[in-house]
Amino acid sequence: MKRTALSTLSLALLGTACAAQAQNTVTLYGVIDNSIQYVHNANQANDHLWQLAGGNLQGPRWGMKGKEDLGGGLKAIFQLESGFDPNSGRMNQGGRLFGRQAYVGLAHDQFGTVTLGRQYDPVVDMVQGLTADGYWGSTFTTPGDVDNNDNSSRTNNAVKYVSPVFSGVQLEGMYALGGVAGSIGAGQTWSGAAAYGFGPFNAAAGYIRMDNGNTAAGRGVSATNPTASWGSGATSDGTFDSQINGAYASAKSISIASAAGQYVTGSFTFNIRYSFAQYKPDGLSAFTQEEKYQVVGGCVGYQVTPAMLLGLGYTYTHGSGDTSASYNQVSLGGDYSLSKRIDVYLVGAYQHANGTQRVNAATTQVAGASVGSYGNNAGSASQAIVSVGMRQKF
Repeated sequence: MKRTALSTLSLALLGTACAAQAQNTVTLYGVIDNSIQYVHNANQANDHLWQLAGGNLQGPRWGMKGKEDLGGGLKAIFQLESGFDPNSGRMNQGGRLFGRQAYVGLAHDQFGTVTLGRQYDPVVDMVQGLTADGYWGSTFTTPGDVDNNDNSSRTNNAVKYVSPVFSGVQLEGMYALGGVAGSIGAGQTWSGAAAYGFGPFNAAAGYIRMDNGNTAAGRGVSATNPTASWGSGATSDGTFDSQINGAYASAKSISIASAAGQYVTGSFTFNIRYSFAQYKPDGLSAFTQEEKYQVVGGCVGYQVTPAMLLGLGYTYTHGSGDTSASYNQVSLGGDYSLSKRIDVYLVGAYQHANGTQRVNAATTQVAGASVGSYGNNAGSASQAIVSVGMRQKF
């Protein structure tokens, strides 16, 4: 009898432990994406460049995410995600420990999810995944990432709500508190987006406004500070990845409206997108007239076999207002899966620019090309990039 009682008690405790483990989970995950890369016209002297470059399809990262079932359909959730350079081991996103994401929140099956912390904005969450950048990454994105299509910006101090899906529709909203004493709204970010899915068709649209909350001392332009920057007073990171929009880093605010659609039929996936970005100045900016960028892009993907995917993309970007320039970029890609977690790829892009770009408060120049969001600033109107790489997920 004693042995039977102990066995019963042991089984009961084991069952309780298994149930607790099933309700409370923590997952460690990551991505390492690295390549050998060639850049034609890599700098102002139009030198060519061979290098190792990470993050072509996805930014290298490691992270932890977890959830705890609180009952009644309610869960506590968290995510911590750190970006890194696989070729140096350094942390990305300005050296932040968890620069990609760091948030905690509550999720309910019926009422949606609320999260607090450093997060992606709703436009990235809902629109970006329907564009070529959603799979092909930096080589297929907007020149200079002027519209944040390649997720250059993340937002601190953010409160975000994501609704459940109702009849194919999902809504998302976010507000980030500027945190400047005596100046409510300084440095704030707010954003909203909506998505709709029905069978093979998905569409989404959204808007984000990011304010630069720096003071005159931090953002003012002078002889010793001719290229004042988007600074620590803003809740959202800057999107100044190249010479295309680098001169507007002293903007008072950045506003971006984006829309995208995706249609899947058989082995083909079609993506189309449009965005409109405005960089607005004030008396502390290094430019006096707002710069506007309109971006139109399209991509077609062809699943040759279950393991092999091909992609062709085109992006047209036009800047107007303070200066006027156009950028035509064609991108090609091939990806082959060796397993569920490992793939190899070949991606490349060619860009041609024309018009003028601003260099600083007093100078403009003939527009130079800069493919995607890599930040290689050509001294001429053309640039090409080719990357051969491997990606491993864990």
